[in-house]
Amino acid sequence: MYTEQDIQTIVSAQRKFFRTGVTLPVSWRIEQLKKLKAAVIAHADEFTAALAEDLGRSEVEAYLCDVGPIIVEINEMLSGLRRWARPERHFSGWMCFPSLITKVYKMPYGVSLVISPFNFPILLTIGVVAAAMCGGNTVVIKSSSKSAACTAVLKKFFAEVFPPEYVTLIDGGHDVADMCLAQRFDKIFYTGSPAVGKHVLSEAAKNLTPVALELGGETGNWCVVRADADLKDAARKIAFFKLTNAGQICININQIAVAEEVAEVFIEELKKAFVKQIGEHAETNPEYPKLITDAAYDKCAKLADEYRERIVFGGAGVKATRKYAPTIIYPVDINEHIVQHELFCPLLPVVPYKDAEVDNLMDVIADREHPLAMYLFTKNIRWANRVMQTQQFGGGCINEVCVHMMVKGVPFNGTGHSGMGAYHGEWGFREFTHPQTVLKGSTRFNLPLREHPYGGEAGKKKMALLRLFEK
Repeated sequence: MYTEQDIQTIVSAQRKFFRTGVTLPVSWRIEQLKKLKAAVIAHADEFTAALAEDLGRSEVEAYLCDVGPIIVEINEMLSGLRRWARPERHFSGWMCFPSLITKVYKMPYGVSLVISPFNFPILLTIGVVAAAMCGGNTVVIKSSSKSAACTAVLKKFFAEVFPPEYVTLIDGGHDVADMCLAQRFDKIFYTGSPAVGKHVLSEAAKNLTPVALELGGETGNWCVVRADADLKDAARKIAFFKLTNAGQICININQIAVAEEVAEVFIEELKKAFVKQIGEHAETNPEYPKLITDAAYDKCAKLADEYRERIVFGGAGVKATRKYAPTIIYPVDINEHIVQHELFCPLLPVVPYKDAEVDNLMDVIADREHPLAMYLFTKNIRWANRVMQTQQFGGGCINEVCVHMMVKGVPFNGTGHSGMGAYHGEWGFREFTHPQTVLKGSTRFNLPLREHPYGGEAGKKKMALLRLFEK
């Protein structure tokens, strides 16, 4: 068990290490990222085994969703870091004459705290740590106690690869997390629920520490299937996504709104897609992931029982293995409580609406808390583009699911109840650095323009020059 003094000692050691300036050279950061990448590849089997123990992930899903994306992310950093870190050079403007050159340096914040979640414990720990390292920071990690096997592997992993004054992992429960938050960090990155996000932000405010929050969204992510959509294609993609990690994904589909004109046909296609991909009894399929804890399983099963009469597919589980089948609930009114909070499980409520009234549907969604993701299935691309440019959410897809996460060079995160800040690639570098503006002054040709007197003839001349310079 950690004490407050233990954590304070860790933070102090990292602050002392950061102030040596060792982390500042880009060449040094690149070497550390290379070391991190090599270690991830070398420990891939350990990560896969830990993900199987905690979440029941198959080897393919573990690599697809956790291990592989880390390697891709680090590769992007290695290829772009020198360019991203290069100071920007700006013309200072005639108002600053004779000081004509200003530079913007991308400085690391310093000692960072990364609080990672249970659902993608490898990706959302190492991926964020890589961004912090890319920016030149030291890192203290507080990993989830729910994914105990992954936390144990990660603690051993970081201890082998980096000295604790540079990167170190702290395990434990919420009490340990609060002890971490009580310390003065220079940057905090939290991934998890909006409720805990509020707590993190409140604690960070005591030290005015800048915070990035990657949250799931209070009222969940919507998928809208219009009457003109390719229903078989939509069903196939939605089924794949809902099966992934048994629905325990911050960008997963929380509920589907389907045009009532095609709702019955769509649901039949969705059933077929689930059966084709996982079989008729997902809860007994060894490839199907499990819910993270008994409490998570019980919460899912209890909610399913509440809607038992409207379950049209699934609705079965095995508590001993914590596996609950993908479950379609239909019909569900848009104002029912099941579609007004994040589910984070395999339940999939389906809300029918009239296709001609789709804009009214989007207004209702817009009135709720901003989701982390939005998915639209339709042949009306003009309408879809308009929605994507007017709704507020983290990111999304038209006629696709989740793969926007795999695109290089673009940011990821939400807004409001789905997060603040952004990361991935260069955006992660930006999130963990502060732009510092530095003007290079001149000791020659300085004019008395800014100096008193401001009245009389001198003032008139200065006003004339000021107006000239402002053009």
